[in-house]
Amino acid sequence: MTRRAILAVLAGLAILVGLILLERPRAGLEIMHMDVGTTPVTVMRQPRAEAPVVIVTHGFAGSRQLMEAYQLTLAQAGYITVSLDFEGHGRNPVPMSGDVTAVGPGGTTQLLMDEIARVTEAALALPGAEPRVVLLGHSMASDIIVRQAMRDDRVAGIVGLSVFSQAITEESPENLLIVNGAWETMLREEARRVMAGLDAAEGETVGTPGEGFARRAVAAPLVEHVGILYSPTALREARAWLDATFDREGGGPVAAIGWPILLTLFGIVLLARPASALLPSGPAPWAPSRRIFWLLASVPAIVTPLILALFETRVLPVLVADYLALHLALYGALVLISAAWFGGLPARRGWIWGLALAAYGLLAFGGVMDRYVASFVPVAGRLPVMALILPGAILAMLADAVLLQAGQARPWRRWVARLAFLLSLGLAVALDFERLFFLIIILPVIGLFYASFGVMGRWVGQRTGSVLAMGLGLGLVLGWALGVSFPMFDPSL
Repeated sequence: MTRRAILAVLAGLAILVGLILLERPRAGLEIMHMDVGTTPVTVMRQPRAEAPVVIVTHGFAGSRQLMEAYQLTLAQAGYITVSLDFEGHGRNPVPMSGDVTAVGPGGTTQLLMDEIARVTEAALALPGAEPRVVLLGHSMASDIIVRQAMRDDRVAGIVGLSVFSQAITEESPENLLIVNGAWETMLREEARRVMAGLDAAEGETVGTPGEGFARRAVAAPLVEHVGILYSPTALREARAWLDATFDREGGGPVAAIGWPILLTLFGIVLLARPASALLPSGPAPWAPSRRIFWLLASVPAIVTPLILALFETRVLPVLVADYLALHLALYGALVLISAAWFGGLPARRGWIWGLALAAYGLLAFGGVMDRYVASFVPVAGRLPVMALILPGAILAMLADAVLLQAGQARPWRRWVARLAFLLSLGLAVALDFERLFFLIIILPVIGLFYASFGVMGRWVGQRTGSVLAMGLGLGLVLGWALGVSFPMFDPSL
């Protein structure tokens, strides 16, 4: 068996095993998708279950899929679980609105609380739903559910993940579990402060859930802000708190889907290796000298944010997407123009393989992402935004492919070029922190992009020698990924 065949078999096995493990927690559940007004929701429950309701809410730039480990775990434990896409997120067609700095009337927080209230009403009308509710939320949603619980007497408990809320006091909310990742230092310090007011420490429980006031703060080991969404410890803590609150015995395994997700995505990336060997080989692309490389990698990265800082860039109804589109386009154009000046204009060949790379990435990798990880299919309102981001994304990734010599550059050049691009975004944030702070949320997106699509693009480029194939394919995927990741926001609504 050839090396190519061995890699293909290993990739296929990884995908198969991963998908089996991802589907197993869904076995025996009724899963229904519906809309509550304009809010998309997913109901997971056991058939004919009669149980309390759990409203599952995601954090900023999240979606229902990101919370599936908790929803699956609690549904298998017998609860009627309902997750939602907040306004501006996932498949919700309505942008976020209001004043993001206000928590009262007219503020974004209040509007999202109202959205939870509408979903709660619909959830309690489901067959078998008992008139008792627990709100579970991550990050941004932790503050929203705390405030909503204080105004809705039907809420019997709260499970907050990666919690920070100025609404939490020593007396309220009455029944609260706080779970932070062990590596979320600042959030753990805040949780310890909250518990210290009750003469308790992290890991201790005050009171008894379901019997009046109860509170507990715990750290899930070896995880951070995203890892907590898949932590078996956090999943068990959440289920145990609900079981104690409602005097139930949920039992059963938790939906530990984190590693199966990584295994499946790894298999999809690995499969691109033997697949790329089927492409026609081509000549090596232009290789800049060390001096020219440093000029191309550093000067555009520094100049781009300095130029854009002089202009107003708010034109799109998506947080900082307008700035990002311009940053990508200007950075990419500066690199490509400079490369052309030095004789390195990319050859116009291989575009068809770039389209093939994008199709594989969006359909295979994106399909798994959309079902198990995060929303990857855009609603109609995002299409104009994506159309405006795509040109800049393609220019930036063509620049990336030039600097990486279609994936054939030495490893240190790959690291320098991509680190310089990330530092360029960091400089933009530093120059206008208040307005561009939300650019920070794309760092995990770009990190995942480099570790997955970036690797696949490098293999295609190495095989074909085509800067256009690598750059076009990666640009199309990056533009798509950014277009579906940023929350839509329109303060005028």
